[in-house]
Amino acid sequence: MTVSPSPTTTPTTGLTTNQDLDPRLLRDAFGTFPSGVVAIAAEIDGRPVGLAASSFTSVSLDPPLVSVNLAVSSKTWPDLRRSSHLGVTVLADHHAAVCRALAGPVDQRFDSIAWTATPDGAITLDDGLASFDCTIYREVEAGDHVLVLLRLHALQQAEDVANPLVFHNSGFGTLRTLA
Repeated sequence: MTVSPSPTTTPTTGLTTNQDLDPRLLRDAFGTFPSGVVAIAAEIDGRPVGLAASSFTSVSLDPPLVSVNLAVSSKTWPDLRRSSHLGVTVLADHHAAVCRALAGPVDQRFDSIAWTATPDGAITLDDGLASFDCTIYREVEAGDHVLVLLRLHALQQAEDVANPLVFHNSGFGTLRTLA
């Protein structure tokens, strides 16, 4: 039987320390940082395939790169990575149900979602805040996730400004503009 050391609190900093940090504690701590949410999708074998990710970030202007982190255990990423192009759509605050649909049963994910496919197979949602046509630039193994760098080839931004969908403390919310 292997026993992990109990977490301890450092008296001077109050930080919990442990060589093997508890995954639930980590998830809760990571959840305190709000992030936007994107849909990543492509047409694979004639059908739309996609997922939602809350780890999207800009990386570089030259070359134009963005990144997402996806769980190694994802059943959807192996299919998506087969596509020559991927669509990334920045979700708006009214997309909470869309985000839940993209996490639901694979064959039903796009049942009530309006989308458009490019000739190269990238799928973007019709009413996102911004949409990008991308190719995989590089994948980097990172523990139980894979960091995917995507090179941007085209973009579209919504004309009317709306608030982004925000993932925070394991739930969806929106930003409030301060006057």
